[in-house]
Amino acid sequence: MKINEFAQQDQNSLSFDIVDDAVVFMRNDPIFYRKKYFPAIASVADEYRNNQNLNRSVLGNMVDSGINSYCKKYKIAKAPADVFTAEDREAIIEKICSEELKEIENGAY
Repeated sequence: MKINEFAQQDQNSLSFDIVDDAVVFMRNDPIFYRKKYFPAIASVADEYRNNQNLNRSVLGNMVDSGINSYCKKYKIAKAPADVFTAEDREAIIEKICSEELKEIENGAY
């Protein structure tokens, strides 16, 4: 493999699950968690406790910010759209929703 071919690999050739990796990053990066993740999930928890419809745009904005931070931190692409598809974004939102709703039901947040 030539070096320029290595640099031009697309997301399909990544040796890890980009969705899972991005979610782990969002939960474990202390700055992102404090500034973006926790406030978004706390807002979802408030809506859930008040029996309101979940505002997915809050999570969508947080995920957009998260994938931007992820790409910048790990220098995997110039733009998140080079790595993350719309389906990846929705999968991240769905994964966070399903996992955090369990925690919210158990009294977290």
